[in-house]
Parts: sequence; structure tokens; C-alpha cells
Amino acid sequence: MGLARKHLICVDETPYYHVVSRCVRRAFLCGEDKLTGRCFEHRRQWLVDRIKLISSIFDIDVCSYAIMSNHFHIVLRVGDTSEWPANRVLMTWQSLCLLPVLCDRYLKGEINTEAELRKVKEFVSEYRARLMSVSWFMKFINEYIARMANAEDKCTGHFWESRFKSQALLDERALLTCMAYVDLNPIRAAMAKDLKGSEFTSIKERIEQKHTWLSGFGKGKYDLPFYLSSYIDLVDETGRCLRDDKRGFISSKTAKAIDEIGINPESWIDELKGFKSIGISAVGTAEQLKDFSTKTKRKWTLGITLKPQLE
Repeated sequence: MGLARKHLICVDETPYYHVVSRCVRRAFLCGEDKLTGRCFEHRRQWLVDRIKLISSIFDIDVCSYAIMSNHFHIVLRVGDTSEWPANRVLMTWQSLCLLPVLCDRYLKGEINTEAELRKVKEFVSEYRARLMSVSWFMKFINEYIARMANAEDKCTGHFWESRFKSQALLDERALLTCMAYVDLNPIRAAMAKDLKGSEFTSIKERIEQKHTWLSGFGKGKYDLPFYLSSYIDLVDETGRCLRDDKRGFISSKTAKAIDEIGINPESWIDELKGFKSIGISAVGTAEQLKDFSTKTKRKWTLGITLKPQLE
């Protein structure tokens, strides 16, 4: 039995999470099914459009994504809705679901009693928490895609595995490594030869679009703590290192980019490959994994332990 989501996600410890959702049926999410000859390529755009829409509503930003044949990866930054006023919370949730009558009356200024106001505050508190919940974020993405795919396939039943998988990214290094892993998925799967050919990935979108809905890079409060040019350079050079017939290596050009945040070139490729491991719930140093276990009330955390940084 999998761990409860509350033991996998701890926003107080880190706002960054790597999420993977995989199809349960043999029929593909996207691409071409060689068994039947059917093409599902158009479903990639369904998923990108849905992720973009839901991220514009939730206080959750998308750092990177990759839409593969039977699964997708997404790296998320969870925000904080605690300062949102009640009206904003209710109006935002209303864009997704019908509001209870009391909440609708509150927005119209028709609440007259303390009892009614207390009930409205309970709804606001619940919706505020949902609007920064990875579980609810994924629910609104996966349920929509499942309905669309089932309607197209003329069938019923589960389209996705029962639960999405998530990994906590406990520091900037873990975040960078995971983002690169996600953006390089089509390269590793031999679906693309270069980043510009990596269809339906965040790296291709960042390269081709000056303004994007994805999390920005820079020094702002909510920006990713790197520079876009260095990140693209790092991902591109790492992609050139990935080969099936020999151990990867880091070029001198890439080493300069990764040295800025203290990554050890000797262990970079191994750390990058570690994200495909099943059951990994967090990524960070040994001390960070220990702290994460304490804060999520577990005796231990199965995670990827990052190597010491270079001096």
C-alpha cells in the first residue's frame, strides 16, 4: 500500500515536487500504438492545454514538463494562498466548480447571520487549501484527460494508475537535476534528436517562446533560482552526454554552467538517472532527507541522496 499523500508532500519543507502520472491501460496516452496502428498524438496537446489552464487557476506553478507516450512528468512549485481574501478564493474556485448557495450569496453580499458567515468561512478555508494542493491540481488534470480519452476510445474505467507518484525536491540542486531529467526524457527515449525537436516539453517551449506561462528564471521571489541561458546550456550539453553504450560525461562547457551552483560533474549523470527509480519520495542530501522524514512523521524516507558539492 502506498503512503498517504500527507507523508509525501510537506510544503513547509519544500515547495518543489516532481510528479509522474502513468496510464494503466495498454492503449497509449499519446504517440502511435504499434499494436493497433492508432495514433494518439493529438492527446499531447490536450494535456499541455489542461496543465496550462489549471496552473493559471491554482497557486501552483509549472517549472518543467514532458508529455511521453504512456505517462507524463511535471515539476511543480506550490504557492501559498493563506493571504488570499475570501472573495478571491471563492471566485477562483468558482471557475472550476459550482459554489454552494451560501458562498454564492456571500459574493452577492446577501449573508445576514453569524451562523451563515461561519459556514462560509469553513468553505473558504477548505477551498484555500485545495488551491495549493498538488493532489487537487492533479485531480483536475487527470480526470479531465481520462474523460476525453475514454470518450474517444468508447470505453469506461480507469485511464490512469490509481495514484500519481511524487518526489519532494529538497534544495536548488535537486530541483535543477530533476528539471533537466524531465526535459531530457524525449532525448533519453530516442523520441527526439535535439532539444528543438523535443515536442511537448518545457525546454522546447522555453527555447521557442519569449514569453511563456511556465515559471520564470531569475532573482524574483517566485522565480526559479537559475538563469535561463545557463539552464538551456546545461540541458543541451547533458543531452549530448547521454548514451546507452557508455557512461556519460560532462563537457568542459557544461561544467562551467553547473559549477555555478556547486554540482559535482563526476556524479551529475548518475543523479540525473536516479529520478526514474520507483518509490523515491524525496531528493536531497542525507541531512535533508532525515529532516524531511521528521517533518512528515516517518521513521525514514526512501530518497536519492545527492553527493557532496565541490569545494
